[in-house]
Amino acid sequence: MIDKLDALAKKREPFLFFTDFRGLKFNVFSLDELEQNDIEFVFNEDFKPQQHTLAINKYPCSFDSYKLKFAQVIENIKAGNSYLFNLTAPTEIECKHTLKEIFAKANAPFKLRFQDKFVCFSPEKFITIQDNIISTYPMKGTIDASLADAKNIILNSDKETAEHVMIVDLLRNDLSMVAKEVKVDRFRYTDIISAGDKKLLHVSSKISGKLDNNWQDNLPLLLKKLLPAGSISGTPKKKTVQLIEEIEQYDRDYFSGIFGIFNKDTLNSAVMIRFIEQKDGKLIYKSGGGITIDSDAQNEYYELQDKIYIP
Repeated sequence: MIDKLDALAKKREPFLFFTDFRGLKFNVFSLDELEQNDIEFVFNEDFKPQQHTLAINKYPCSFDSYKLKFAQVIENIKAGNSYLFNLTAPTEIECKHTLKEIFAKANAPFKLRFQDKFVCFSPEKFITIQDNIISTYPMKGTIDASLADAKNIILNSDKETAEHVMIVDLLRNDLSMVAKEVKVDRFRYTDIISAGDKKLLHVSSKISGKLDNNWQDNLPLLLKKLLPAGSISGTPKKKTVQLIEEIEQYDRDYFSGIFGIFNKDTLNSAVMIRFIEQKDGKLIYKSGGGITIDSDAQNEYYELQDKIYIP
């Protein structure tokens, strides 16, 4: 599949692609192959939200089991093995609707459905490329938007600020491997996103750099250098990814990978979060959040559950 991506990019032929978390499995489809493979996608930041009645029941892991993994993360942070660690977990859910129905009705700017295997409705861009400028948009920091003065609370939080600074630094370094003149264009701006029966406020930044002309001729290498996505792995990335596999004790697979659309001179992509997988007749929702030395286990456990919703 990576050879197919390389060939299509060099010929400037449009295609859709998606990867697993580690960027080891690439799936690539020319646009005329999507229907026959039962694949749907949306990239539309200007979408108009629609009312729906999609509801889910969720059955998260116990706090005690989450706390054990959280404690392992904190031990490794204290040992200097990681400074920011994205800890996730699978949650079994019940929903009366098919993945196709969920895809059609979920309110999100970036959506992907792959057959009856998984659907994601992501609020987070990964990279965009236009006019030889590559940009990335790390999203790190979440708070219930209904809280009084929520925006000031999260923007003035030392813990949230430190977490966001670390991820911006990581992504700036990542972009520097593939681009020149890398800079932070916007730092810690907020968006409000519908999250089922509540609204969440997310904090993001924008980082950009200049690519060489004909970047399309080296697209596989560019993508591999940037994966896994920093916002859903951690820093330092290589060691933290190793620890993720040891501590989480489940297969993320395509959850927290990326998906994107290539169209000759542009590329748009998103991180595969807000993710439902169908496996063995069950629906599994995978979610999580960033952990730093100042994180509180109970708050992080609640955040993991807050991110289980259909917008």
